[in-house]
This record gives sequence, C-alpha cells and structure tokens, in this order.
Amino acid sequence: DPVSCVAQQIAQETRVLCFDEFAVHDIADASIVARLFSSLLESGVVIVATSNVEPSRLYEGGRNRDLFLPFIAMLQERMDILRLEAPNDYRQRREDLGQVYFTPADSCARSAIDALYATLAGGAAETPATIEVKRRRIEIPQTAGRIARLSFTALCGQPLSAADYMAIAERFDAVIVEDVPAMAPEQRNEARRFITLIDVLYEARALLVVSAAAEPSELYRVGFGAEAREFERAASRLMEMRGKDYIDARAALMASTCSP
Repeated sequence: DPVSCVAQQIAQETRVLCFDEFAVHDIADASIVARLFSSLLESGVVIVATSNVEPSRLYEGGRNRDLFLPFIAMLQERMDILRLEAPNDYRQRREDLGQVYFTPADSCARSAIDALYATLAGGAAETPATIEVKRRRIEIPQTAGRIARLSFTALCGQPLSAADYMAIAERFDAVIVEDVPAMAPEQRNEARRFITLIDVLYEARALLVVSAAAEPSELYRVGFGAEAREFERAASRLMEMRGKDYIDARAALMASTCSP
C-alpha cells in the first residue's frame, strides 16, 4: 500500500503533524485520508488539525460516504475535538474602503478598475505573459510589471488547480479579477476553483482587485454542501482583503520590494 509507505516515511521524520483547514472533497480524498491518518496514528504520530466543519460532517453528502464513516468514528475516538467558536468574524469588522472590490460589475466598475490598474502599474508597459506549470502554459493577456488582470472565466472557468494559482501568486504582487458572477448550483466547479484562488492569494498576501455581481457573501447562492461551507471562509477572506489593514500592509510590502 503506497499510502502506508508514505505514512511510515513521515513517521520516521515527524512526531507532530499539523493539517490546516482539513477538508474532504471527493471519494479519492476520503479513501486516501482515511488510510493515511490510520497509518500515522498507528505509527505514533500526533496529529493536529483545524477544520471549518466538525468531524461528524466531514464529506457530508459525498458518494459512498458510508465507507468513510468508520474513519470519522476513529477520529472521534482517538482525537480530542475542540470547538473554537466566536460570535463575531473580526475580518468583517475591519474598515471597508471599497477601493478594491467593485459591485455591480458594470461599466462604472470597469472604469474604476482601469484607473486602479494604471495606478498600480506605475507606468509599466502592458504586455501578455505566459506561466508554465508542470509543462502546461497559462496565458495571461494583460499584465503590467507585477500586476495581472484577468476575467473570472479565464481563472475559474477552465480546469486550473491550486498549483496554477500559486504560480500566478508567485509571479504577481497584485491580481485583478473581473466579472465574478453570483454562482448557481450548476457552477459548483467554478465555485470550487474560486475558493481555491482566494485561499492561495490570501496566503500569499497578494493585493486582490475584484469586480463582482454581488457582495462576497452573496456570490454563491447555495445553502448546502461542502462548497457552501467553504465559500463562507472565502467570503470572509474577501472582506478582509478589501479592508484598510490588509490593503495598507500589502501596499507597504509592494513599495519595499520596488525600492532600490
């Protein structure tokens, strides 16, 4: 079993292993994570994990979830489960300048983004760019210096992965995403990619400029399923990324990297 072999290799080098924002999205994830955790725990590795859902709701509604239930029972038996809950999401209480998030995504929003794009570019010439990720090419038609400008369809309407978004975040300090729609249930794949995009840009502390059909909390109009729960986190991060503290910190970092 290759998963058991990997677990044994990890156990030889690690005594405590932390998983941040642990989640299970599909049957492949469910199968692998169950075997991995079981092998790690049997090898004496201490596992610490954070998640937006309690163990009993992991992979909720997933295909063949009954095969995953023994793993949930093992988590509940062998791990101490702590519920960390606060009445307020402090990311949403930051001062909202409205300078980098424009709604609705109309001609006024486009004009405002045109002006912001020019300001961020600082006189750099606009050119197309190509990023290679695992022998694949990502074409970005509009870039200026370390600023990238793309549509939602270009970023989330095609099968891009976290690795692709990480490559973009490494190449550019600021990313402009235009025409983000209010996503319906049939746009689950696009919603999943958008969540991943926001997570990657947030972790990279990138400056994000968005034009969207609605406010962050209204961009995914589905009240159930894993994507709905994870979109709550993405919406919260979008709120923080449009706030004064985040923007000022990102602008200061961009200025320092551009200084001689």
